[in-house]
Amino acid sequence: MAKFTFMVFNSLSLIWSYTGQRRGDELAYLNIDPTISPNIYIISLSLFLSPYTKQNMKTYSYPKFVVHIIISFLPLVISKPSNIYLDLMHVDSGRGFTKLELLQRMTFRTNARSTALFTKTVKPTNPLSTPIHPGNGDVPYDREYLVSFSIGTPPQSVMLTLDTGSDLIWTQCVPCIQCFEKGLPFYNPSNSSTFAYLSCLSDLCTSLSMAACHQQCFYLYEYGDGSATLGSVSTETFTFGSKSKVVIPDISFGCGFLNGGVFVSNESGILGLGRGPISLISQLGFGAFSYCFTSLFGSKSSPLVLGPATNFYNNSIKSTPLIRNPTSPSFYYLNLTGITVGKSLLHIPPSSFELHDNGTGGVVIDSGTAITVLNDAAYKLVRKAFIHQLNLPIANESITYLDLCFTLPKSSRNVEVPKFVFHFENVDLELPSENYIYEDRSSQELCLVMISSGDTSTIIGNYQQQNIHIFYDLQKEKMSFIPAQCDKL
Repeated sequence: MAKFTFMVFNSLSLIWSYTGQRRGDELAYLNIDPTISPNIYIISLSLFLSPYTKQNMKTYSYPKFVVHIIISFLPLVISKPSNIYLDLMHVDSGRGFTKLELLQRMTFRTNARSTALFTKTVKPTNPLSTPIHPGNGDVPYDREYLVSFSIGTPPQSVMLTLDTGSDLIWTQCVPCIQCFEKGLPFYNPSNSSTFAYLSCLSDLCTSLSMAACHQQCFYLYEYGDGSATLGSVSTETFTFGSKSKVVIPDISFGCGFLNGGVFVSNESGILGLGRGPISLISQLGFGAFSYCFTSLFGSKSSPLVLGPATNFYNNSIKSTPLIRNPTSPSFYYLNLTGITVGKSLLHIPPSSFELHDNGTGGVVIDSGTAITVLNDAAYKLVRKAFIHQLNLPIANESITYLDLCFTLPKSSRNVEVPKFVFHFENVDLELPSENYIYEDRSSQELCLVMISSGDTSTIIGNYQQQNIHIFYDLQKEKMSFIPAQCDKL
């Protein structure tokens, strides 16, 4: 008996294969008919079979068997995978900058980002009229890590900025009234069979702080640096992963047709991973994610894992609580209780790191800030401790743009730098020296890679997070730190 096998790959390919010994007396006809749905087809397979005998090959009346098979050509969807693995690429990776230039750009971006994050009362009068800066490499902007994936059916590639300090997922869309330049084509919803506008009565639309309804839900989303996006709130199928594809339907996102502000030329929009209901991690319902930043002076990508961390470490790991700030619900706040430099626990008043009732102060850990920004009281004590313990002459002017740099001795001897420890509630995080010290023998400089916020705010930047696997457990509202070689994960 002949055996016929049907297989469906993704959304377009149908493979019909015949197995068994072909005897010449079997005929098969395959007919494909569309149904009312554009993605559903009826496949009719007609088999004409006869017993295999030479005597009756010409006279036998062939019985006919007709099999109707209904096959959907919708994408293969994994409803809820255990993990989604993505690669993060630093915004300056592979662009030919020297270590000094990279550090200068990080310092510049940190100043812009820290100002933007805590801009509460002053907003641009017309954010969408802000000039668009394509980011030609001469001026660094406050973007750090980019992530690539696809949107739509068939998939269209996008490259978004990872941002743990905001919630909205959005990309530039056709038709675009005002858009910034970028390398990838704009996402075109008319080319996707899975694109849909979101109802004005949907939970996501009503949860937006600035939304309007005109037959569909429109949004306006602003950032502290004056950037903004305006468009329609929509749903789409997202395809993640470069090797093993994971396809998730009905992800809500912003289809931005009026976008302005500070953006680099190779990004399409922003991927919000904040704590709000419209962020990607909230929509996926995983309740956890982690990342591990490789060396900022290297060229290797950094892993981002959406989902729990159960597959990484067998041993129990210590955690520190995540704190909520009602005035900034998207940010991830931590309870920092102290700092040690060398052998000295600094006498920083506990109130220096407290989150105040009016929403000011506190300690934020952020993927989009390059260099750690300490509140002014803490920074002054850290600065004083390094000056005292290093016992090196202070460089009057540094080309790094950092506040505290020392002149190295002309001898080739290594300088022993004091250790640096963040004391969080329940967890002590000792940083590797390369996570807070920059040393340049050619210019004979050694610098502390931290700056002052000038106020009561503190941000733990990604320079201090290098080669530390950082886990965000949103269900249990805690964070864990594990030293790791991130490019080996």
